[in-house]
Formats: sequence, C-alpha cells, structure tokens
Amino acid sequence: MEAIVSLCKRRGFIFPGSEIYGGLAGTFDYGPLGVMLKKNIQNSWWKHFVTNREDMYGIDAAILMNPRAWEASGHVSGFSDPLVECNKCHRRYRADHIEEKNGVKHCPEDNEVLGEPRQFNMMFKTNIGATEDPTSISYLRPETAGGMFVNFKNVVDSFHPRLPFGLAQIGKAFRNEIAPRDFIFRLREMEQMEIEYFCKPDTWEKTFEHLRSEFNVWLFSIGLSKEKIHEVEIGDGDRAHYSKRTIDFEFDFPIGQKELAGLAYRTDFDLKQHSLFSKTDLSYFDEDTKERFVPHCIEPSIGVERAVLAVLASAYKEEQVGDEIRTVLSFVPSIAPIQVAILPLSKKEELINPARKILQSLQKIGRVQMDVTQSIGKRYRRQDEIGTPYCVTVDFETLVDNEVTVRDRDTMKQERVPIKDLEEYFAKKLV
Repeated sequence: MEAIVSLCKRRGFIFPGSEIYGGLAGTFDYGPLGVMLKKNIQNSWWKHFVTNREDMYGIDAAILMNPRAWEASGHVSGFSDPLVECNKCHRRYRADHIEEKNGVKHCPEDNEVLGEPRQFNMMFKTNIGATEDPTSISYLRPETAGGMFVNFKNVVDSFHPRLPFGLAQIGKAFRNEIAPRDFIFRLREMEQMEIEYFCKPDTWEKTFEHLRSEFNVWLFSIGLSKEKIHEVEIGDGDRAHYSKRTIDFEFDFPIGQKELAGLAYRTDFDLKQHSLFSKTDLSYFDEDTKERFVPHCIEPSIGVERAVLAVLASAYKEEQVGDEIRTVLSFVPSIAPIQVAILPLSKKEELINPARKILQSLQKIGRVQMDVTQSIGKRYRRQDEIGTPYCVTVDFETLVDNEVTVRDRDTMKQERVPIKDLEEYFAKKLV
C-alpha cells in the first residue's frame, strides 16, 4: 500500500486533501492522471450497465433531500456505527476496529480502558436557510440510492418502462466516519455507482443472478482478476435492515480481503416506506396482467474510490530488468489514463512537427500525450509508471522511411509501424 500511495502522489494520481494546511482526514484530491483513471472507470461502468442496455435509465439526483426521505429509509434512526471513547485522551474509535485483550478494549494511544460502545450516526447534518433550528435540519446524503427511489414515480410517469427496468446513478455520498483510514478505502467524502433494478416479486431470484453475473463481467473488464474477487454471502444477522439477501464482492486489497461492492435484494421495502412517509402511491400497474403491485428491487452498488484502489492494486507491479527495478501499472488499455505516448527522440522541430501530427491523428481514437522531457529510457520508465500501454518513438529514421517505433508496455517489445497505419493499428488495441 505504501508503494501505491507514494506512486499516486509522485505521479499526480491522488493527493491528500487540503495538504498545504495539514490535511483533512478522510478526504483526498484527484490529480490530472487520477481524474482520468476515475472517469474512465465510471464511463466503463456507465457504458456496461446503461448505454449498452435498453432497460436502464440514468438519474442524477440532488445531494440534499427533504429530511423525511431519510426518516423513511431508516437512516435517521439506524445509520450508525458503534463508537467507543477513551476517558483520558477522549479520542474516539469504531468499536469493531479495536481488538479486545482479556475481554477489555484499550485505547491504542495511551492504553487506557475504553468506555462502553454507543451508537454514532454517520450522516452529516446541515441546516437549510438562514435559521438554525430543528425545522431547518437536513443531511448530506449517505448513499445515492435514496434519490432514485424518490424519483421512481417520475421515471414511470415520463417513460412508461416495462418491468424489469433499472435506475442508475453515479454521484457523491458523505459519511461522518469515526476513523477514516487505509488511503482511499474508507472516506468521509466518496462517490458511488449504484443501480436500483425493479422487477416483479416472483422474478427477483432470476434478476439477482443476472445482475450478479453482469457485475462479475464488468469487474473483470476493468482488469480485476477472478482469483482476487471473493463472493461472500452475508448472513441473517449481518445484513442491512432492508435486505433479504446480500452478497458482498470482496477483493484482495493490500490491506487484506475487504468489501469492494455489494449486491442486495431490497424487496419492496424502500418503495413502501417512501409511499407511507410521502403519502404518494409508488405502486406499478402492469399493462399485460392488469395487476397493480409494488415492485421489488435488486441493488448492485460499488464505491468509485474502492474501484480505483482495486484497479491500482491489480495493476501495480515491480519487475527486475537488468540492474534496476521497473515499476509498472499494467492497466487494461480501455481505462488507462494515457493510452499512447508520443516520444520524439529530440526536441528539434524536425521531429516535434511530425510527432505533433501523429498526436493529433491518434487523438481521434484515444487518449494521447506528448512527452519530450529527459532521455528516451527515462521517458519509457515514466510512462510505465503511469500505466501507458504504448509508446510511439519518432526518431531521425522516421524522416526517411515514414515509420515509427511502437513499444508495448507489458512485453517491452518494439516494432516499426508505418505512420499511415497507426490509426488502424491502435484502433484494435485501445478498446
């Protein structure tokens, strides 16, 4: 993990939040390469689950919602973690993160006995408007799902979708974590990619298995290996209150096997609760059977940051090459921040000009960068470190034969390719 964190800072992927002011726990800022990596993962998810399907509808709900929505979902009364506090230094910890010794939990800082656990609600409170009183309280959303459930009727009335269909959203969520930690694994500000997929009550098992399969296909497509993904069935006592069945997709992170994503059968809990609290009918009328009922819901959900960390952990490699260690991020080409680097062998205009023309040509089909600083060997190593799958070297021979040297990141093999064939050459490799 330390090597990944160091590379992310050094190469402009991820920076500590508010770093020049000493930082703010649980927050991180994405640099130029990190933004591209994150967007590519999000775009891949959106394409797989929304663009390439006929049964999905995109949503972008507001972060602030009427607080009654969070009362209906159970978040106001039940969205909490067990908190313990040290009576001496008054530091607070999640009770389930502190190991017991002889039946007693001790403070990691001063070894004092910790107090009894009490529940701590993780929603961030805020106030709406000019006054600060109980009537102005609102919350930063702790998940994106709520905004989709309260828009269920709007989508049905606007588009008249046939069951089964889903609502999909990528958006910010906020949790007042007691102990944010492990880089971008546990945060106070995060992004989620979630689907609420509605189906008939008697088809939920078939729908669950379909989404389970599709989720695995997508995880593999972004470069995660099957060997590092573990499906864990969550037992009755450990599931969320709304779930009748949940599978966690756990991943072998550098910090151990931890939750990456989840697939939950939420039954008809959410639509019924929002109907009850809002006094709005959220049932569905089936034109084929002439029945009216409340649809059931399957929810695939994954945190963007955990997906980014899993991709980084999967891609990170250190290899012995001669007398040195080569650090490589072996991203699959479709999500690599930079897919092709153009490397003119010299800064002389006679090489820069054809290199720039190649750059402009390849920008039509992928993410391309010109790199002119330092020796060609150091540039290769730099592009390896940021995960660029291919480098195109423009040398003085190019001026004679109109060919360039293409280097493969993973094999380090090089081949000469005519400039006129480059677009076709990369069009097959960058998908």
